[in-house]
Amino acid sequence: MTESDSGETDVRRAVVLDYLAHGLSDDSRPQYEKSPAGYALETDNFELYQVAFDEDERLTIGSDVVIEPASERDVVTEARRVEYEDLSSGAQSELEYVVADLVEDEEERFVDFYNDAQPITLRLHQLNLLPGIGKKLRNGILDERKRKPFESFEELSERVSGLHDPDEILVERILEELRDDDLKYQTFVGRREQEQNQ
Repeated sequence: MTESDSGETDVRRAVVLDYLAHGLSDDSRPQYEKSPAGYALETDNFELYQVAFDEDERLTIGSDVVIEPASERDVVTEARRVEYEDLSSGAQSELEYVVADLVEDEEERFVDFYNDAQPITLRLHQLNLLPGIGKKLRNGILDERKRKPFESFEELSERVSGLHDPDEILVERILEELRDDDLKYQTFVGRREQEQNQ
């Protein structure tokens, strides 16, 4: 059954990281031909996009927009994937705040990472990819989640001795994956692509 058969479309949303009312600085076309542009972070797979916006719309940093499919877009006229180094300096500096807000707003999804994380190899666990999580903390998380799944970041901190700011640890890992595309293991960034390639 395809997406169209079920009547559901796979809408991909993004948060605007930078809005450039006069277009991209490296766009050599005359000003009257440029449309407003900017950068956005897709919220499900943390993929970065360079986007062009409808000139009749005025957006702010943090606005929620539809990236894909093209038929569902309202203010975005074009979107293409980019790497971290392609972002404007404004988008790069905004990224940390947007990721932190996403982790906070979708707490259940990210707490479930601690509940569902699995071994990658015999010697490496997904939890060990998180900054500051060594063998002792990993084992503490695994022991506690066997007793009962975690329901909040606060509960994680209370039940796992030594685990402070579990939300900030995730933000740090997501940012690391966004900034360094040569990492061997990607846990959050580009998950959809990885699943399609398996």
